[in-house]
Amino acid sequence: MAGDRPEDVALFLADSYVSDDRFKQFGERVEDGVVIVVGGERGRGAFEAATGTEAMQFAKTAMELEGDVDDDLAGGNCPEDDGSDDHEVQFVFAFAEEQNEDIGGLYADGDVIHAYAKCTCGAAYSDKWNAREQ
Repeated sequence: MAGDRPEDVALFLADSYVSDDRFKQFGERVEDGVVIVVGGERGRGAFEAATGTEAMQFAKTAMELEGDVDDDLAGGNCPEDDGSDDHEVQFVFAFAEEQNEDIGGLYADGDVIHAYAKCTCGAAYSDKWNAREQ
């Protein structure tokens, strides 16, 4: 996606979180799950179907805690990681926002990727980065 498809959303669903094989046929298989890129509204619907959570409500909650989401969306570093084994990404909801020089900062430098992750510990966290930097 990396800023090339701002009208779409990307989802990562970990194998340990989703056992429904239907999702696997719509995405790209990665080491620990599947990444799906879908048109905006359909993508938000797919996210809700897979997670039982409304996408934008989840994003709003995740924005309260900053963490690190891998640029391939298939992992990350939970900001509440205490060294235990209970910190793996369950799912990620992500989208690109087109460059906007009027906003300034990161947005003036190019398209921005917004990613929202849910950890096995229960924490929801967010990350954003410039698509050109990846």
